[in-house]
Amino acid sequence: MERRTIGAGALGVGAVGLGCMPMSWAYTGSRQRGDASMRTVHAALDEGSTLLDTADMYGPFTNELLIGRVLKERRAEAFVSTKCGLLVGEQHIVANGRPGYVKRACHASLRRLQTDTIDLYQLHRADPEVPIEETWGAMAELVSAGKVRSLGLCAVGARAGRRTGRAGLYDATIRQLERVQQVFPVTAVQAELSVWSPEALVALLPWCAARGVGLLAAMPLGNGFLTGTLTPGQGFEPDDLRARHPRFTAEMMAANQPLLVGLRRVAERHGATPAQAALAWVLAQGPQVVPVPGAKRERWARENAGAAGVVLTPTDLAELAALPAAQGSWD
Repeated sequence: MERRTIGAGALGVGAVGLGCMPMSWAYTGSRQRGDASMRTVHAALDEGSTLLDTADMYGPFTNELLIGRVLKERRAEAFVSTKCGLLVGEQHIVANGRPGYVKRACHASLRRLQTDTIDLYQLHRADPEVPIEETWGAMAELVSAGKVRSLGLCAVGARAGRRTGRAGLYDATIRQLERVQQVFPVTAVQAELSVWSPEALVALLPWCAARGVGLLAAMPLGNGFLTGTLTPGQGFEPDDLRARHPRFTAEMMAANQPLLVGLRRVAERHGATPAQAALAWVLAQGPQVVPVPGAKRERWARENAGAAGVVLTPTDLAELAALPAAQGSWD
C-alpha cells in the first residue's frame, strides 16, 4: 500500500487507515466477539492499513483493550492513534480537559494498549471550562516524557459551526488550532470528510496543507451510506447511532440515492466497489489526507484497504463533483 506522511515530523502511515470504533461502540453489533474484531485488525495490518484509530471512550475502554491484544503481537507494524478528553456517563458524554486528568488518561490508555508510546494522541473535544492551551500543554508534556510521539486535534468546533451553516462549519476548529499551535505543533486534525460531507475542503484542509498538518478523514464512507449496502427504510436498532441521524431516515436515504448512482458509475469503470470509489475520492483530495474508515468485519477492512489502488481520473473527480449535494442535516 502507498504510504503517506502526516505532520512536520513526517510520520509515515498506510494511505488508508482503520477506524476501530465500530467494533465496540455506536453501531448495532458493535459488541461482537473479540476474536472477530481481532481478525479485522490483523487483516488491516496485513493489507498495509497501519494507522489504527481508537479512543478511550469507545466502549468505554474496551476498544483500547482489544487493540492492545493485537499490539502485543504486532506493535512494530502499527501506528497507534488514540484520544482523550471525553468521559462517558450513564446519560451524558462530558468533556474533561483538566491537565491532571489528561495525564492520567494517557497512562491508562498506555496500559490498555500494552505499549510504551502512543504515536498520535488526540484531543477528542475541548473542555469549555478549561483553556485549551492548558489541556494542550499537558499533552505536550507527555511528548517530552516519551509517552506520546505527536499530538492531534479532533474537529472540536464542528458542532458549533453546524448551527451557523456550512460556510462556517470549521471556523471554531481553526481558531482552536491557531491557539494550540502556539503551545506545541499539531501533527494531525481529524474531521469528517466524504463525498456527501465535503465541507472540510473549504477552509480546514487548506489550513492543514499550508502548515504541513495531516488530515485524518473521519466517516469517509458516510456512516456506511456510501458503501451502497444500506436500503432506504431498512431501519436501525436503537443502539445504532444512525437510528437518530437525520440523514438516515427513509426519506433522506431515498433522496440521496443519486449520490450512490454516480458513485457506482465511477466505481464500475475501475472495477471497484462504491466504498472503494468513495475512499479513492478522499485520497485524491491531497497527499496529506488519510481516510480512516470504520470497519468491524475482516472483509470490509480488506475491501477498504484496496481503495489505495484505485486512482480516479480528472473526469471521475469532475463527475463526482457535479453530483447533487447531499440532502438532510448533519445532526
